[in-house]
Amino acid sequence: MFQKNKFYFTQKSFLLACATSVAFLALSMFVNFYAGMYATEIASNPVTDIVLSNTPVFNVDGIFTYGPLILWLFVAYICIVEPNRIPFVLKSVALFTVIRSVFITLTHMGPFPRTVAFNPDVFFFRNFTFGADLFFSGHVGLPFLLALMFWNNKELRYVFIASSFIFAVVVLLGHLHYSIDVLSAFFITYTIFHMAKKFFPKDYNLFSNGL
Repeated sequence: MFQKNKFYFTQKSFLLACATSVAFLALSMFVNFYAGMYATEIASNPVTDIVLSNTPVFNVDGIFTYGPLILWLFVAYICIVEPNRIPFVLKSVALFTVIRSVFITLTHMGPFPRTVAFNPDVFFFRNFTFGADLFFSGHVGLPFLLALMFWNNKELRYVFIASSFIFAVVVLLGHLHYSIDVLSAFFITYTIFHMAKKFFPKDYNLFSNGL
């Protein structure tokens, strides 16, 4: 692992790819922040939902809050093990975030009236979750995006698909997303993955070397 990191991080082209991916990710977070604030500020009334209207609210606070943190720590680890994965993973996540930001500014449904309460003081939610940034679900879409990226690695593919389905169940049980937010995430994310391959071919080729 040390030798791989030394090899890649001494190449100017790789350092440039990492720098641009970090910059793109930072920009996407900036866009996401203001898109979330905008969507929440102008959110309209909630609507009925075939799943949420017919199920009680379950306390999924812990999984919803800390599940993504555990997932991304794992992603960080597998990228450190194979550093050639870093640029494509970061740029794909950034592209996902930008596209989702566009969607949430176009869709202004208010949150479902009965939802699980979670701690708003947790840094992650205070800065990245706003209440009405609903369509489409990032909790569901991002693990599925990772599954598509690591599709040729059977173990990682199953881990990320399982994570995506677990988060889908969690956000529905907690009434934190509408059913359409969850279902659409799979289809939109599939398109985003192929857009990422088209937009970042060199990074994808570099990424594929570690699969």
